[in-house]
Amino acid sequence: MARTPSNMLPLGTKAPDFNLLDTVSHNTLSLDGLKGEKGTVIMFICNHCPFVIHVNPMIVKLAKEYQKKGIAFVAISSNDVENYPQDAPHVMTEKAKEEGYTFPYLYDETQEVAKAYDAACTPDFYLFDADMALVYRGQLDDSRPGNGVPLTGQDLERAIESVLKNEKVSENQKPSLGCNIKWKNS
Repeated sequence: MARTPSNMLPLGTKAPDFNLLDTVSHNTLSLDGLKGEKGTVIMFICNHCPFVIHVNPMIVKLAKEYQKKGIAFVAISSNDVENYPQDAPHVMTEKAKEEGYTFPYLYDETQEVAKAYDAACTPDFYLFDADMALVYRGQLDDSRPGNGVPLTGQDLERAIESVLKNEKVSENQKPSLGCNIKWKNS
């Protein structure tokens, strides 16, 4: 399995807007309509990546805990479904139900949103503050499939806690590592 790191979008970057199909509700949703009162986590994930499968339980746990505290969670899949049909929208719908996602699972058919966020891998995590400025990007924690490190979500959770306390998020941030986004042939 490919091990691609995050590109690490510059801190302070304003969240690029989008309007994407939610494979759960089947409605087109915008960032403006999804953003949280206190912060917003944008996650680039997909159905089949072993790195995403590994972190799914912690993503669901963190979302359930922090959504009620004003932090929105939004998942986006940007993979090329022509060459990776296991990431098609109807399969995304099934995956969201199977995993118990309490957040939208959006389909970025044109891959323009992934490009706007400079996303490189799945999973790739971005935390924006209430003003939609980037305060964290990178990994969930140090756990990877097969490395024996427990899944804790501590890196993302620390950043969320700092946002909730109106504290500066540490700039010591590690890139995520996962499967590369499956780009369409141009």
